[in-house]
Amino acid sequence: MVVLPLAVGALVVHSLRDANGGGTADRVVFGGFALAVAVAVLVWNRGFAQGRRGASTGLTWLGLVARGPDGRPLGVRRSLLFAPRQVVRRVTAIDEGFAAIEVDLTPAQLRLRRVAGLLALLVLLVVLLVASVAVGSRPLSFGEIWHGIVPPYDTTPTEADLIVRDLRTPRTLLGLVTGIALGLAGGLIQGHTRNPLADPGILGVSAGAACAVVLAITFLGVTSAVGYIWFALAGALVTSLVVFGLASVGSSSPSPVCLVLGGAAVAAFLSAVTSAVVLLDQTTLDAYRFWVVGSVAGRGLEILLPLLPFFALGTVLAMVNAPGLNILSLGEEVARSLGTSVALNRTVGITALTLLAGAATAACGPIAFIGLAVPHIARAFTGPDYRWLLPCSALIGAIMLLTCDILGRVAARPGELQVGIVLALVGSPFFIALVRRRKLVTL
Repeated sequence: MVVLPLAVGALVVHSLRDANGGGTADRVVFGGFALAVAVAVLVWNRGFAQGRRGASTGLTWLGLVARGPDGRPLGVRRSLLFAPRQVVRRVTAIDEGFAAIEVDLTPAQLRLRRVAGLLALLVLLVVLLVASVAVGSRPLSFGEIWHGIVPPYDTTPTEADLIVRDLRTPRTLLGLVTGIALGLAGGLIQGHTRNPLADPGILGVSAGAACAVVLAITFLGVTSAVGYIWFALAGALVTSLVVFGLASVGSSSPSPVCLVLGGAAVAAFLSAVTSAVVLLDQTTLDAYRFWVVGSVAGRGLEILLPLLPFFALGTVLAMVNAPGLNILSLGEEVARSLGTSVALNRTVGITALTLLAGAATAACGPIAFIGLAVPHIARAFTGPDYRWLLPCSALIGAIMLLTCDILGRVAARPGELQVGIVLALVGSPFFIALVRRRKLVTL
């Protein structure tokens, strides 16, 4: 398990040699990534799995247990330091009283783990931001990257400067903001619907944006990405209002079940309208299929800057909604008995979700999977507290989107794969493994 990422990394680094159009920055990025994955696997498998449960993945397959001379688990540190151990059959170890180490964190230890996780995510995000600027079809050296990023800009820009400033930096910033928005939206929708399989598209946001784009292309002749964003955002906002209104009929606040059912029904109707229009007009189909795949390529600051106020307002509302989500997770009756306005909390949360998911869809097209998987990854070390879950979901969403965007640039060099395709190919098996290894948190 440790050798596998090193072997894959070595093959990738070898394929990125200068003769194949690779560069020093490309090799450093992917070599460092492979080394980091190998170290993480070693620490998790030999340290935590074997140190606390007595069995790494290999020992589990063989039905064996590694224990200390005293018959107890080794612990993380001793296991990583290759302390003396006994390897016996699992049945024998259990008969002799072997028991895994149960970690019962105090509030202070839990807070420390959350802070450490948040800082680790920030460091990883910074590394990926640099990697996103460095990696591409045109190899760059670290000197060229530094010259392109750091002012002053009074000299005549070189080709490398133009690539860094006009192409990769705007693309990286768009990926960062979009990933943060989709991660936050995923945490919000799973919290408000109390459904572990919910994602931002469940309210019809993606379907509404897609339908509006198709109608704009067909009847108004809109052909540019800058023109798409306003129709996509308007479609997402109107659809969310319709779903919210349908779910609120006959009650003071929309229930999670009504939101899901209303969103599914509206999304199905809008998808049918979209398909009908696309099938009737070849020009619309040609323009639409490049938008609907989901990508941050070819989109610059002219798209990001107009949408920044929507991203910013949605982020603020999401953070304000976090304490209310903690109370709503106890049940609506309990929340009302504690003096919480369920209707107000639902309205703030759905508004934030609509702004974030709508702006992200308008900017990059429908990008699936991030909003579904990211909250489950964040809960692994934050627990169910949304005051920590939402910020970590935002960072993990940005990390996941940037990682898949970087992989897409080298997977089909000199061309590239759109980030939506890479997310589906890489993310789906990962999420399946995540579901199989641990029970999903009850929401």
